[in-house]
Amino acid sequence: MTVVTFDGERARDLDRRHVFHSWSAQALVDPLPIASAEGATFTDHEGRRYLDFASQLVNVNIGYQHPKLVAAIQEQAATLCTVGPGFANDARSEAARLIAELAPGDLNRVFFTNGGAEATENALRMARLATGRHKVLAAYRSYHGATAGAITATGDPRRWANEPGVPGVVHYWGPYLYRSAFHATTPEEETERALQHLRDLIMVEGAGTVAAIILETVVGTNGVLVPPPGYLAGVRAICDEYGIVMIADEVMAGFGRAGEWFAVDHWGVTPDLITFAKGVNSGYVPLGGVIINDAIAVAFQRRAYPGGLTYSGHPLACASAVASIGIFREEGVIEHARALGTDVIGPELAKIAERHPSVGEVRGLGVFWAVELVRDRATREPLVPFNATGADAAPMAAFTAACRERGLWPFTHFNRTHVVPPCTIGERDLRDGLAILDEALTVADRYCTG
Repeated sequence: MTVVTFDGERARDLDRRHVFHSWSAQALVDPLPIASAEGATFTDHEGRRYLDFASQLVNVNIGYQHPKLVAAIQEQAATLCTVGPGFANDARSEAARLIAELAPGDLNRVFFTNGGAEATENALRMARLATGRHKVLAAYRSYHGATAGAITATGDPRRWANEPGVPGVVHYWGPYLYRSAFHATTPEEETERALQHLRDLIMVEGAGTVAAIILETVVGTNGVLVPPPGYLAGVRAICDEYGIVMIADEVMAGFGRAGEWFAVDHWGVTPDLITFAKGVNSGYVPLGGVIINDAIAVAFQRRAYPGGLTYSGHPLACASAVASIGIFREEGVIEHARALGTDVIGPELAKIAERHPSVGEVRGLGVFWAVELVRDRATREPLVPFNATGADAAPMAAFTAACRERGLWPFTHFNRTHVVPPCTIGERDLRDGLAILDEALTVADRYCTG
């Protein structure tokens, strides 16, 4: 057998020749080849080590190469590599039991998928079939995935090139006090006006036509927007009043990211459906799903549910989810993530904000934070325009480069940098990363005008 040895240049050359990259102009993309990873860091082929403040795509919650998780996948592979979704399997059954046990209220069944976008697709399908209605209300400043229905529900510019999309999706404004669509000045006003906006939209769309309201419990890529007090409870009340299915997209916010098993736990609200992926097994094997309450499950007791794929509930993925949940419990990952947010990230970002005129606001919880960058604190003008590209995006590109030069891999989107390292990151590494972020923000400060 011939063994092929890869170095960084060979990996990069073959990538450029043969890999078609997502969300990229193919002639412009030049991905960094990664040789290895461990814990909260990854290393390139030249031996340069990066502290990962992005958790890849905010999914490596448990960190890289956790030995117990790797061993669980190896053990399952030695026992049974694959089996179709029409069979029962111990790994799938146990993963479903554990996830249902963690979910709030009567969310007792799990429909497994291969990722978050597919989870969105099935949640929307379930809501429409269970209610007999066709419309879905989805927020602006949201992301729900890149498949047909999920990208239609998405409320950011990634939707534009995919339009026209699936019919029946109507977008609404969610709460975002720093840039309030409702001219609110307090969290209480923001909650009241955002909920009234939803009621008004339901009135003019026709309550009897609305199957579901889908929202990210804590908005992720579009700004780590933590809902103000009372908002989620208000959405729950509206859904109950009009017979609308409440779908909580916890693909990014779930499994420790927000300092709880599910972000909804912060507010004691139980949705009808929860979508999950990413942190359930940190992407070691593709896995996602929908957690379903009893009322919606009953709707499919005597009629077939028309959905599913060949690899749904794949045993390698489910075995990794079982192991991951065990690790979360044994190692206190939820408690660790919660404490990092309250004791380290929140206080340190507040200090950083005081030192840098480019910081307009910091917000978040758990290991899920955003730093919003501005040119002028008084006017709140963003450091770069909405959906900026090319020269317009230069200030954020310069900030990102400054982070990477210092060994920090940031997660940036529009005029924000997010602080989203693995939930297992040690306090020393976390403080080191925040210190690098502090240094790199001096680059952003140069663009401030007020």
